Amino acid sequence: MNRTIVGRTEECRLIETYCNSPKAELMAIYGRRRVGKTFLVKSFFEGCFDFYFTGLYETSKAVQLDLFRKELEKKQGKSLPKFKDWFAAFDALREYLESLPPKRMVVFLDELPWMDTAKSNLIPAFSYFWNTWGSTQPGLKLFVCGSATTWMLEKLIGDKGGLYGRVSRAIYLAPFTLNETERFLNEIKEMGYGRAQVLETYMVLGGIPYYLDMLDKNIPLSQNIDRLFFRQGAPLKTEYDFLFRTLFKNSKLYQDVVQVLSSKLKGLSRQEIAEATHQAEGGALTEVLENLCRCDFVRRYSPFGKKSLGTLYQLTDMFSLFYLRFVQGNGQDESFWTNTYNSGERKAWSGYAFEQVCLIHMQKIKASLSILGILSNAHSWQCKSFIDSDGVEWQGGQIDLLIDRADNVINLCEMKFSSDEFVITKEYEETLRRRMSLFKKVTKTKKSLSYVFVTTYGVRQNPYSGIVQHQVTLDGLFGE
Repeated sequence: MNRTIVGRTEECRLIETYCNSPKAELMAIYGRRRVGKTFLVKSFFEGCFDFYFTGLYETSKAVQLDLFRKELEKKQGKSLPKFKDWFAAFDALREYLESLPPKRMVVFLDELPWMDTAKSNLIPAFSYFWNTWGSTQPGLKLFVCGSATTWMLEKLIGDKGGLYGRVSRAIYLAPFTLNETERFLNEIKEMGYGRAQVLETYMVLGGIPYYLDMLDKNIPLSQNIDRLFFRQGAPLKTEYDFLFRTLFKNSKLYQDVVQVLSSKLKGLSRQEIAEATHQAEGGALTEVLENLCRCDFVRRYSPFGKKSLGTLYQLTDMFSLFYLRFVQGNGQDESFWTNTYNSGERKAWSGYAFEQVCLIHMQKIKASLSILGILSNAHSWQCKSFIDSDGVEWQGGQIDLLIDRADNVINLCEMKFSSDEFVITKEYEETLRRRMSLFKKVTKTKKSLSYVFVTTYGVRQNPYSGIVQHQVTLDGLFGE
């Protein structure tokens, strides 16, 4: 295995386990575009495959079959007749593999969904190849990858036909964490970034290795972002549309949903999304929301006390958030990011983006609080102003993150982005106390409540900071 792979420890362990098994294995690796699926497999095997083929986006069956044939010709050193269909192509692959000496055979079919063109019969042919021959070969380790997550889940991993139950292991490749991003930037890219710079990079690009690899260590981060998004011919200016087209069929509906969610940062219900996108609350919208959640674009969560009836959907993909907020419709300022350093819009975005980073790293927050071993659920909560039965007027409020624990404690979490220690003023302390009282009044909870502040550099000690019982800093989100 190539030791330059950053992170992916569990994925590599699984690949090694199945490669060393005494029987044929079919492994499916899926995840969003640019997340590093191909790199992982190629790096693990150091590019040594008995056969490798990658599908081409929006390319005809005839062209793909011809390219498949040529790859087999290179391996065998002889000419082959043209394939009329995928049945003939996989039959030729079987004949080639049968000609190899008895040993472990590693076959890698990359971007399998792109091979499945209209009326191609790819899946029946692939199914026939695996069921009649491949699955009987103890040394055969067949890896398939695909960015089109819906295709991978529905037509391969979740197939109800000939491939039902045939996939030995499905591996979802998630974006990097903050810690993995830091390692990639500094160990592989030699960027020399401090954690504040890694955080800003993550808030813009997310943990997507392909985007991170485009950074130039010879220029400042702000100029890097201008170069990638705002300059003429910027490589990521057109990435957003292409990303959705390659991930999802009917990509416009997916983009419509994401666009709506980007304008309501705290999340929307299914009904609100349906009304905003002019879609019926039927199967199509259900599929879109489910697939967006599967691909880490959207998170589904229930407000405290409402369970599934109050489910909200919130856009959490960092790249999409940044693109829709700043890049889409941007004018001619090619140094936009550098020139808006102290703008109010950028400060507002930083606060919200930091909240999303915190939610993505919930396990790190729980680890910092030493509650990983305690059953707990994360929720949000909000309440409108009201007058109680005693005629007392209560001002409404909201809590963006609370951790409801099985040990009769609820952590009320405040997530605050700051360029220095966060300062709690007298007025803010009063707000926090009122919010806690409001939460107790409305929810009637008997659990103990405690405030947790998740901040970049911690809370400055002053006469009002005593309300904070626990703190998680940037180092905690990185895993220290």
